[in-house]
Amino acid sequence: MLEKKDAKETRETKNNDEKTDNAVDREKSIKEFGTPEVKPFQSNIQFISIIGEIEGHSVAGSDKKSTKYEHIIPLLISAQIVPRIEGVFIVINTVGGDVEAGLALAEMINSLDKPTVSLVLGGGHSIGVPLATSTDYSFIVPTATMTIHPIRTTGLVIGVPQTFRYFQKMQQRINNFVIRTSKVDPDTFHDLMNATDELANDVGTILVGKAAVDYGLIDEVGGLSDALNKLNELIRNRKE
Repeated sequence: MLEKKDAKETRETKNNDEKTDNAVDREKSIKEFGTPEVKPFQSNIQFISIIGEIEGHSVAGSDKKSTKYEHIIPLLISAQIVPRIEGVFIVINTVGGDVEAGLALAEMINSLDKPTVSLVLGGGHSIGVPLATSTDYSFIVPTATMTIHPIRTTGLVIGVPQTFRYFQKMQQRINNFVIRTSKVDPDTFHDLMNATDELANDVGTILVGKAAVDYGLIDEVGGLSDALNKLNELIRNRKE
């Protein structure tokens, strides 16, 4: 009887340790990625959320929600090399952030050879625009907004002419990517980016929902189910 009791206590201790480990894993996942890791089944779709400020080489403030690009890169690599993953679904609600980090992520998403779909919720501003257009097909909910404006910086600038030329090259990289990955007309995109009659303290344009589709920036107005249905359709087409 003593041996059975000891075995039972050992099993209970092991179960409690596993529950503690699972709770720690969930807490770590929420802290790092903003979402708990869900393990009830093995999905064939890799879900990635890009929210808040896109953090690049400099750490964002502790009071800001941020997406660390060094966290997203391994997820994209995993989606590419893991056979079980057949498609990638990206949810975007970002204010923008580090330009080079955002553009690097957009290029990685665009280079995946598996079907990809993006959904803009809330906002896809600044460098969030190329992230939204980087997928095979893009959606935006009716109330979401996208802000198109030139890149800018704050603080001390040393060598104004050189910095200006660098910004020109960086802006052209972004423009070329968006034009390559969407249906927007190049001249129209340039006009939207440099409009002076819409933003009080900046140049640029805010597009709400359907307007982003009308300009050819986003493919379709829709929500979660629409985006997932489209991704599953692309996956089926790829298999066929």
